Amino acid sequence: MMKILHVSCSPRGQASESRRLSQEIVGCLLAGEPTAQVTDRVVGLGGIAPIDADYADSQQSSEDVSREGSAAVSAELIQELESADVLVIGTPMHNYTVPSTLKLWIDHVVRVRHTFNVGRDGKVAMLRDRPVFVAVSSGGRFSGEGARQPDFLTPYLKTILDMIGLHDLTFFSVQGTAFGPQAVAEARARTDQAMQEHFSSFFPLRGEQGFALTSREAV
Repeated sequence: MMKILHVSCSPRGQASESRRLSQEIVGCLLAGEPTAQVTDRVVGLGGIAPIDADYADSQQSSEDVSREGSAAVSAELIQELESADVLVIGTPMHNYTVPSTLKLWIDHVVRVRHTFNVGRDGKVAMLRDRPVFVAVSSGGRFSGEGARQPDFLTPYLKTILDMIGLHDLTFFSVQGTAFGPQAVAEARARTDQAMQEHFSSFFPLRGEQGFALTSREAV
């Protein structure tokens, strides 16, 4: 049975565009694998505290100095990630990069001796690879025609997830949400088309019938 980990990072919760888009991705995965199990990890509403001193010390030590506090939260989050066959991240772009809520999740799962190690030639990934889908919403446009702002989110996520062993990343985005309902509708239509094409190849047999792009609550 496929296991899906859905990490949702927007402080706007259900009202956010990135949440809506990531739920559509989960819906496509469930359409291809109806028995899949979904774990929802909502971090956008303040669910993860900043790392504590013991955790920070452990990252620079030869062994963990504590199993409590941030280390215990980290262990839980890493276990969720290790158990998942597919990772779906729904995130807004804040100030050209990842929001602080997603950065906190990353700080807890990118952990020395647990998801990466340090060898003679540098850092070595410890996780097995799996598909990662990233749903991004942004008020401005950072790619394609009409792009007017830089993008530090995409290269950062590619780099940091690659460091722990996650190389198979696919990004979908709804950009220009600050330009009004018409711009959002057009961006959604372009993204929906891209998702239809991608998941038709991801699940080739299911793709013959097409995918209904709906949020997970409607599946």
